[in-house]
Amino acid sequence: MLRRVTSQVIVITGASSGIGRETGIRLGARGASVVLAARNEAALHEVAREVDRLGGRAHVVVTDVAEFIQVQRLADEAVDRFGRIDTWINNAGVSVYGSVEHVPVEEIERVIRVNLIGMIYGVKAVLPHLKRQRQGTIINVASVLGLRSVPLQAAYCSSKHGIKGFTDALRMELRRDWCGINVALILPSSMNTPIFNAARSRMRGKPKPLPPVYTPALTAEAIVFATEHPVRDLIVGDGGKLLDVAQRISPALVDRFMLLQQRMFSQQQVNERSDGVDNLFEPIMGVGSVTGAWGKSEISTSPYTRYLEPYPNRKRLLVALIAAGLVALTRRGAR
Repeated sequence: MLRRVTSQVIVITGASSGIGRETGIRLGARGASVVLAARNEAALHEVAREVDRLGGRAHVVVTDVAEFIQVQRLADEAVDRFGRIDTWINNAGVSVYGSVEHVPVEEIERVIRVNLIGMIYGVKAVLPHLKRQRQGTIINVASVLGLRSVPLQAAYCSSKHGIKGFTDALRMELRRDWCGINVALILPSSMNTPIFNAARSRMRGKPKPLPPVYTPALTAEAIVFATEHPVRDLIVGDGGKLLDVAQRISPALVDRFMLLQQRMFSQQQVNERSDGVDNLFEPIMGVGSVTGAWGKSEISTSPYTRYLEPYPNRKRLLVALIAAGLVALTRRGAR
C-alpha cells in the first residue's frame, strides 16, 4: 500500500525548473519531505524555501544525474536526512534540436547520458533502499515522444523511447519479486517549460514546442497522483493521447502527416537565431522558473488526463460503451 503524500519522503531530479520545480512545490504544499536535485544550486534553494514556506520539509542536493557517484550520494543523503525514501522521481532532462547529420556525436551522447542513463542511475541508486523497505514507488518521466518520434529531436526521442523500454522491463522484474515497489511512467505532451529556451539548437531558428502546449501543472498533478496510487502509464494532455492513438492505427500515415508541407520541421522552430545559451553541458545559473515563453498559447486543462487516464476501469467502461454503440448501429443498419 502506498503512503499518503503528507507522510512521504520524495526525491525529485530536475527540480530546479519546469515540471520538477512545480512538482516539488505541490508536494511541499501537501506536507511532504522533498529532496530536491539538479545542477543549479541557487534555483534549488529557491524551491526549497517555497517548500518550507508551504509546510513541507526540503533538502537540497546539487546533482548531475549523468554521474553515478553523484546520484548515489543523492540517495544516501536523502536516507541520512529523513530516514528513508518512499518515492523517487526521475525527471531530469536536456535536449538538442537539429538533424542527425548536423548534431555532433558528443551532444547526442550527452542527451542520452542525462535523460536515459541518468534515469537508470536513479533506479540503481534507490532500488536497494526500496527493496530493503519492501515498499516504495519509482516514477520515470518520459514524453509522448517516447511513443512517437519526430524529426529534429532524434537524440531526445531515443532517450524517451529508452525510458519507456527500461521502465516496462523493470516493472515486470519487480512484480515477479513481489517486493512492494510500484513503477509508474509519465508521458507528457508539449509543456510550457523552460526546456525549449535551455535546449541547444543546431537549426536555423530557436526551438519551440509542438502544439498543443499545456501548462506544466498538469504533469505535476499527474506525478503527485502517481505518488499515492499504483498507476502504470499516464499520458498527460489530450493531444498526446491523440498522437498515441494515431501511431497505433497507422505509423506510416502519421509520417505522411508530419512531412506534409514540412509540418514537423517548421512547427519546431521560430525564425529567430539562437542566443547560444543552453544547459546541455553546464547549467544555466540564476533564478529558475516553472514556465517557459509559451504562456499565451498554453492549455490549462486536459479532460482526458484528469478524468480517464488515471482510472483504467473508466477507460474500459468507455471502450465497452463505444463498442456496444457500434454494434447497435451495425445491427440497425443491417435491418
